[in-house]
Amino acid sequence: MISMINEIIVDGQWAMINDVDTDLLLWLNSAHNAFFDVFMMLFTGKWIWVPMYLSLAYLLLKNMTAKQAMMCIVAIALVIVVTDQMSSSLIRHAVGRLRPANLENPISDMVHIVDGYRGGRYGFPSSHAANSFGLVFFLYFLMRRSPLPAFMMVWAIVNCYSRIYLGVHYPGDILCGALVGLLGATIVWFIYRRLTKQEALSEVRQWWVPIVVCLLTIVGISLYAYYSIQI
Repeated sequence: MISMINEIIVDGQWAMINDVDTDLLLWLNSAHNAFFDVFMMLFTGKWIWVPMYLSLAYLLLKNMTAKQAMMCIVAIALVIVVTDQMSSSLIRHAVGRLRPANLENPISDMVHIVDGYRGGRYGFPSSHAANSFGLVFFLYFLMRRSPLPAFMMVWAIVNCYSRIYLGVHYPGDILCGALVGLLGATIVWFIYRRLTKQEALSEVRQWWVPIVVCLLTIVGISLYAYYSIQI
């Protein structure tokens, strides 16, 4: 009897959380126009940010020895692998929460999608959020004395919002993905420090380079989006 009552309470709590999550999704997803349809589709892409990732590698080389920088790059790559596998391979299929835009989801008709893009079947947690925040938190642990992690946090938030805008993730997917990113970055940073004895950098030279590259990328995305809707 007690277990039945507990089950009812838990089910009721999850139903309420799901309703709030759905309402928030539909509210955020409803704010759209032709410009941001193009902008968000480009912003959410992985290859578009290759110049920024290269600029981060450059920054590491400017502030560390070649060996230290290489080990740090390996650690960041490990963060991405760990967070991606935790979210997309381990948790996602165990939970089995349909993406908002998935045609099997009852709310799919109410979700704004762009160019027919609906993502895969399941979306909890968001691997985009896990990977983005994993990178951001690792950079914070390493470069907390520079403004770069704060800027990268804004980049990660916009990147995650693009997933809601495109209708492929609930806000709850994003939040839990960010927590996965924090967990993955913390674990890898702990191991990285133990192996390399590396502490947070006391000074970060040329921290502004990735910011400039990121902003130039955003300008390029904006120009492309603007001119594409004029055609």
